Amino acid sequence: MDRFWSAPPVTRRTIVAAMFAESALVHGGLLNPMSVVFYSPWIFKFPPELWRLLSSFILTGAGFSFIFDLYFMYTYALGLELNSPRFSQPGDFFTYVVFVATVILGTGGLVLGGHVFTQTLLLAFIYTFAQDNRGKKAHFVIVQIPVELLPWAMLTLTLVMGGPQAALQQAMGVIAAHLYDFLTRLYPTFQGGRNYIQTPAAVRRLFGADRSAFTHHAHGTSFRPGRPVPQQQSRGWASGFSSSWGGRGAGRRLGGD
Repeated sequence: MDRFWSAPPVTRRTIVAAMFAESALVHGGLLNPMSVVFYSPWIFKFPPELWRLLSSFILTGAGFSFIFDLYFMYTYALGLELNSPRFSQPGDFFTYVVFVATVILGTGGLVLGGHVFTQTLLLAFIYTFAQDNRGKKAHFVIVQIPVELLPWAMLTLTLVMGGPQAALQQAMGVIAAHLYDFLTRLYPTFQGGRNYIQTPAAVRRLFGADRSAFTHHAHGTSFRPGRPVPQQQSRGWASGFSSSWGGRGAGRRLGGD
């Protein structure tokens, strides 16, 4: 629980907690799955069922998929929100999630007619994570591969196990994440264009841009760094974090004055 509460707000309070609650209710038989999936005729009717725009991103599979989807979503969302140099300011990761989710709804929902986008959003996170950690290694199933190949390995696995339609639907996550990368990094850096995807000032304030970096909770005190956390070596296909013993201290001699 300490590790959960120490996680940043988007990963902890929005994505993972909501995913656990909704999926537990659906797979426990307490909530009709048809009431949370994306279905455009029900969204654009009157009154519109607008919650489907969000609930379709947080429904896991049943059985072991419930555990694995939660674990991978927590791992990669946490890795991006804490460690990615793209999201160094409060609210940047939230803006990224809103952008890729909007692209996924347009491509995977309206164009391809998809209903649940949890795996698609997860693949978008994995693609961005892989771009941030290029040159490192990750474990996929039982083999070690370059981390930048991880999204394509997952797409191949989906193609084999779920078929072409499932793989095409999941690939919309790669398209959404690559479009964000192009508009915010590639185009401004190499073409001299302007980055139009900026975090609004109101969102920055909502995520604490005008508050102290120290936040007190009932369970303890958390610290929000003012600059990005240094990138760490990826040691597993589902993890981009090394242990807390991986770094060195300041080098002071024990027993000194």
